Amino acid sequence: MKEEERDKKLKTARTIADYQFGRGAGETLFPDTDTVEFMLSKTRRISQIKDNLLETRIATLRSVDGLLTLSIEGAKRLHRFFEYPGIRVVMNEESSEFIKAGGTAFCKHLLDADPAIRAYDEVILVDEHDNLLATGKAMLSGEEMKKFEHGVAVKVRYGAS
Repeated sequence: MKEEERDKKLKTARTIADYQFGRGAGETLFPDTDTVEFMLSKTRRISQIKDNLLETRIATLRSVDGLLTLSIEGAKRLHRFFEYPGIRVVMNEESSEFIKAGGTAFCKHLLDADPAIRAYDEVILVDEHDNLLATGKAMLSGEEMKKFEHGVAVKVRYGAS
């Protein structure tokens, strides 16, 4: 990929991340280095974004809505960048290992959630000590998660185990 095309893809990916997660998320997820690699679809659109140095995926661009899904590496980067309670769902100690292994996060085990979370947002799940457990898709808003005693709060995509 030509440098000019790579820079354009990097700018696009950062803009999407800033829109989806908040200002500064783009540079945090995709630092301005030569280690960021873009995997393109047949139509030459961004499909996956990887870190060549770590040899791991950072995020995937969903073709359905043009937003990002996070890998554990992407979740780690945003976890370090955003202060509590930013994009976090806090789970109790009892459910931590289950969630870390990729299990679904239920409302009855939830301790706290960022009130800015909306249903279907990409979120990171942490334990009571703010240790990263997983990344996933919120099924409810942050306020609803805290009020409900039953049901799925977050569908976990990847556990941090």
